[in-house]
Amino acid sequence: MANSLPASKSGLEIIDQARKKKGWNKDSPIWIDTANKLLQATPNGSVSRSTLQRFWQKQAIRQENFKAICQAVGIENWEEIVDNTPTQLTATYMDFSVYDDAWVGRETLIQTLSASIQSSCRVLLLVGITGIGKTALAERLVQELRGSWREHRDNFEDNNKVSDFASVALQWLEKWGENVPKEERKPEQLLRRLVKCLRKNRYLIMMDSLEYLLTGNEEDGWGDFADEWWGKFFVSFLAESDCQSRLILTSQDLPTRFETECDRYKNIWHCQLLKGLEIPEQVALFQKAELDGDLELPNSPLRVIGEVYDGHPLALRTIAGEIKGSYGGKVRAYWKDNSRYIEEVKEAIDEARNQGIVKGDEDRWQLASYTKVLRRKVKERIEQTFERLKNDVYDAYMLLCTASIYRCEVKEKWWLINLEDEGYSEKQQQDAMQTLRERYLVEDGGIDDEDNRLVGQHNLIRSVAIAHRLMLPET
Repeated sequence: MANSLPASKSGLEIIDQARKKKGWNKDSPIWIDTANKLLQATPNGSVSRSTLQRFWQKQAIRQENFKAICQAVGIENWEEIVDNTPTQLTATYMDFSVYDDAWVGRETLIQTLSASIQSSCRVLLLVGITGIGKTALAERLVQELRGSWREHRDNFEDNNKVSDFASVALQWLEKWGENVPKEERKPEQLLRRLVKCLRKNRYLIMMDSLEYLLTGNEEDGWGDFADEWWGKFFVSFLAESDCQSRLILTSQDLPTRFETECDRYKNIWHCQLLKGLEIPEQVALFQKAELDGDLELPNSPLRVIGEVYDGHPLALRTIAGEIKGSYGGKVRAYWKDNSRYIEEVKEAIDEARNQGIVKGDEDRWQLASYTKVLRRKVKERIEQTFERLKNDVYDAYMLLCTASIYRCEVKEKWWLINLEDEGYSEKQQQDAMQTLRERYLVEDGGIDDEDNRLVGQHNLIRSVAIAHRLMLPET
């Protein structure tokens, strides 16, 4: 029997009658708890709300989970619930490049997003700054949804591979066994054929680093597709009355043209902004790395590190790895060598919060580069983001750098005055701020008591922005 099993229509009718006798809903917590108790001796067995939802949708789930769900509701002969109808679709699994056993947190978000994808959400767009965990979350969602889908992924960060729509569409179709005659390889023909294939078959496609498909100019913004056929593809994909496939996209930048043209389909696509890990998730990360360090104490070294880095997953995992590798897991030894850099930032943040001192013109934060490992794994990635911004929209780059004088969230007009002092017009100031928003390099902090919009920078972004500000030519 297969490792993953779907339920048949008649089987679900049997299950439905059994759960009604018990007075359970289709996703009752007691059903999930009972199934998990039956799985206690099964290493890979686990039933969640999303597992039950896939079961009811006749999607294939792991055999051990399938059996536990049936037995929990009183059906011992669980094999009669299985759909043994031959299927032409063979599930194919992608390799994960980031998601691994060290993953922690975002469990509520995973349940929400996976349920949405299984329901009506055809396109999920994950956005946020570099290293915040977009790719890892996308892979975690693929793992959660794994079953009867045929999985496929493309990473557009690789400059050596083609990225125009026609070439990518042809590669996908041919990989999936479609024979595309040479005379039918024009973009419009490929678009129709690809959308039809996605509509009729169950593909789960992960498209990583979508920002590399975007282009633009200072007048119209930088959220348009370099190849217009990508935009037409997404609109056509969402315009279908029904569709079997799903897309998970990751991007550092907001594809604004996609957002505008697909607004009419807002019920079947979703944009999710990722931020850093919450405190309990930070604690779980360090515990999983087998680092204790008095994590129950708010001012313990690891808790301070988590706060200063705003829960940035890549930075925290990098530091945890360095403590394990270079310091034999001894937190105190690592803190003795590096605390001066981190405590400087912590004191500045506390000062800003408690005394209202928001400017730090003399700050020299080195959060992204005070060790070789951080420079290689974190700072280099952020530097790439800065370089791209500098080349694309220099005004926005100037704004990001000059606003690094602020230690915490301040009024947006305080940011803009830095460009005003440099002779920028009001429109140029607003355009620059909008660019930073679309690239998630500015964090909105809500509205203050005087109805002023507040904005700030992630501590890691500010750390690099300070260094760039110091290299700006004096005017």
